[in-house]
Amino acid sequence: MEDRRQTVFIAGAGLVGSLLSIFLAKKGFAVQVLEKRADPRQNLRNEGRSINLALSHRGLRALEAADAQLPERILAEAVPMYGRQMHDEQGHLSFQPYSSTKACIYSVSRSQLNNCLINAAEHQGVSFLFEHSIEETDFASKTILLSHQDKSFTIEATVLIAADGVFSKVRSSLEKQGLCHSRLEKIDHGYKELDIPAEKGSLLAPQTALHIWPRGEYMMIALPNFDKSYTGTLFLPFNDEDLSFQELHDEASVMRFFHAHFPDASVLFPDLAKQYFSNPTSFLANVFTDRWAFGEWLLIGDAAHGIVPFYGQGMNAGFEDCRLLDELLTQHHDHFEVAFQTLCDNRKKDTDAIARLAMDNFIEMRDLVADDHFLLQKKIEGALSKALPEQWKTLYSEVTFSDTPYSEALARGLKNQGIMNEIMSDPSLDLKRWEEKEVWDLILKKVSGQ
Repeated sequence: MEDRRQTVFIAGAGLVGSLLSIFLAKKGFAVQVLEKRADPRQNLRNEGRSINLALSHRGLRALEAADAQLPERILAEAVPMYGRQMHDEQGHLSFQPYSSTKACIYSVSRSQLNNCLINAAEHQGVSFLFEHSIEETDFASKTILLSHQDKSFTIEATVLIAADGVFSKVRSSLEKQGLCHSRLEKIDHGYKELDIPAEKGSLLAPQTALHIWPRGEYMMIALPNFDKSYTGTLFLPFNDEDLSFQELHDEASVMRFFHAHFPDASVLFPDLAKQYFSNPTSFLANVFTDRWAFGEWLLIGDAAHGIVPFYGQGMNAGFEDCRLLDELLTQHHDHFEVAFQTLCDNRKKDTDAIARLAMDNFIEMRDLVADDHFLLQKKIEGALSKALPEQWKTLYSEVTFSDTPYSEALARGLKNQGIMNEIMSDPSLDLKRWEEKEVWDLILKKVSGQ
């Protein structure tokens, strides 16, 4: 039986570290969170790297499990999004709902959510040490070398959970000690954040949608904020013969690009060139780590399995990690070593699956959402999910609106895609008249026969 008064150290006061600290404090542990940043509640500067977050079922369930009051507090300043509002190059609009049942995801501010979680954690007695940077760890002696205000000192950490993100110092240190291996898989595209002020945001409708400008090899998205502004994000290749961040090197080239490819959006940014050159261009990557559990030390969230943001599941997956770990600790009577290893053994196949799904969704968002064949398939899938709710579940709904393990959702999605490929290629089905009873009955027969 673990000593309920022992201290658990968490590296990182971001979203996952802060939420996890609440779970652990409510179990009776003393929790100390180590964070290299200053207290974010005192640092309100916009760094141009926030990308609004999409909070969905898995994340909400974890928040509720940690503190029943958290979802209500967070959703009070969130914006529901019921689907994608597509903008083509001529400015024509088309809406694609996320669910036939009007289920939604929520656009939330990263900073507001983080601050809310830190406040809730402190209310549970969690101690935060801001401006304390982890320099190295030593697993053999269970110690951490910290630096604070130009001074270095060592602390003993029998139990350590690293939630310090994609560039985890704990993971890097463990790799140097030969205890694990990770692979940072950068993609060819980077992103730049561009804010749309509230007075211009009123031009985008509906407010309750994720707006997407798909353009093949690149795209732009905009997520609504509670104050009617939008957080826009441009995704563009770093290097490309035709068009890339490298090609947009001065005000004239930026303005030409937006007027040519995003004509209806170019009027939304009153200071477009200034924002473009002021905000950083950041890269995107998946993180794959072969081992997360090391006795009573653990990697969790992005430190173990960071993913690109195109399925809106990075935060939700990290929050789900926290809930699952809490359940495992209860199941194994707070035996950290067993709970940590079990989480790693059970979870890695799911985080690998959501990484694959996120990359697939990137291609869908930038290339396929404006394709007539793809849109027809989505309409048929939506109709099938209404007609056969128990037999046909869309991949998006299983990932976003359920607790189905990601690996199971992926497997079922691949099976359903095979069925849809048959339907869409069957010459006996007149897909221009797919809603007519005779054609629809053939589709239902084909699906029911699988």
